[in-house]
Amino acid sequence: MSCPVQHGTVTLDPYVKDLRAEREILHAAGPVTRVELPGGVTAWAVTRHEAARAALTDPRLVKDVAHWDDFQQGRIPEAWPLLSTIPPTPTNLLGTDGAEHRRLRLLTAKAFSARRVERLRPRVRELTVGLLDALEAGAHEPLDLKNEFAFKLPMSVIGELYGVEEAEHGYLRDMYVKFFSAVTSPREFMETYATLERYYDGMIEAKRAEPGDDLTTELLNAGEDGDALSDLEVRGTLQVVVAAGHETTVNLLCNAVRALLAHPEQFDLVKEGRVGWDAVVEETLRFDPPTSNMVFRFATEDVELGGRTIRKGEALMTSYGAISRDRDEHGEEPHPDTFDLTRERGHHISFGYGPHVCPGSHLARMEGQIALPLLFERFPDLRLAVADEELENHPSIVVNSLKELPVLLRPQG
Repeated sequence: MSCPVQHGTVTLDPYVKDLRAEREILHAAGPVTRVELPGGVTAWAVTRHEAARAALTDPRLVKDVAHWDDFQQGRIPEAWPLLSTIPPTPTNLLGTDGAEHRRLRLLTAKAFSARRVERLRPRVRELTVGLLDALEAGAHEPLDLKNEFAFKLPMSVIGELYGVEEAEHGYLRDMYVKFFSAVTSPREFMETYATLERYYDGMIEAKRAEPGDDLTTELLNAGEDGDALSDLEVRGTLQVVVAAGHETTVNLLCNAVRALLAHPEQFDLVKEGRVGWDAVVEETLRFDPPTSNMVFRFATEDVELGGRTIRKGEALMTSYGAISRDRDEHGEEPHPDTFDLTRERGHHISFGYGPHVCPGSHLARMEGQIALPLLFERFPDLRLAVADEELENHPSIVVNSLKELPVLLRPQG
């Protein structure tokens, strides 16, 4: 068992050896349960749809770490790896609530709009085709589809969105390899974070001098007639784009490929045209969500939730993996633990819910709906180069990310 339960507390496995079992254990523990995180840190986890919707819209549960008693009283180690996931200052959508969050959301709405994202569709297709062309040379040998395709595509798209030169896309990809790989090393994470901050500051300065038709320029111009974004808020928003539009898409692409290959009877429905690629994207988001657990919200007063009391100053995380197994939302048949593209009951909340829904959801969905069919059209015989059970997750209780996805694009024989 990957996450034992002791005295009503579920201990999460930092090495994610059996994510499927962990989701079931969390779901079985009830709508809200105590969890032990790496380093012995404890918190609450919400594991069902109804309780999650209530939590994600409750103004008494906020993202400001100033309300976390364990942190403020020095009970959280300075080197605790998950501190890197908690915004130290509320300068972007991930770290603000209430009126300030509404202000930032309003000012950035145009830049993140479905219309702006849709304008990228031809370019996303072009970038996808270019990456698939590059894969042809090694099509007969095992390769890591995550590193060579799923990682590169969203970072290239974000480079387009930012308005940076194509020559810099590789630099951004390299920096974010370090960024997303450094969660177990706070020192390395902070060094990478500082380097990226300097990069963004330089980009903001350059775009102010030479504006373009891009996200960065739109953010700089947002509210220019009144309440504009500060440079710190622009930088914070650009950082959110990567968190929301990159890692989410990488995991969506990898998890969709894995699910289709592991469920050939479902993949046949796609090949026969009986279900569309939009169904593949949505069922993947539910069945194997890109984020396992989102940390944290903090209670500003005692909050009754899911039959439990979250005390003032306590931390609550949203367990999207467990929520995806909610029988009350998705029914018993087909069982939520099955990948079923014809599923008719329930709606996933893997992009969040309410005022804090992920701003990158339009982008992630569009990339999935473009990249997946193009990938399988080009390589219809694509298969895993190892057994499915040999695939390993990145050691993180936050992101649901494979370490690698070894495949054969054109198997011989």
